Amino acid sequence: MTGTIAVIMIFSIPILGIITDHFQKQSKSKQKMIENQLELEKLKHENFVIETQKLRLELEQMKLHDNNEKTQNL
Repeated sequence: MTGTIAVIMIFSIPILGIITDHFQKQSKSKQKMIENQLELEKLKHENFVIETQKLRLELEQMKLHDNNEKTQNL
């Protein structure tokens, strides 16, 4: 009986180490994935802001152009 317990304890330590290592690798992988997603969302937001500003400028230019045409026609 004592021999069986000793064998179980001897083999359980490396198995627990393997399992713990696996969970740590999974956690690191998830962390990297979340960091990549966060960076992608930042880039998407930055792109949205830039496109919005570009469209706003184009709209202002169109308004100015229309106003210039109206004043020339008068």
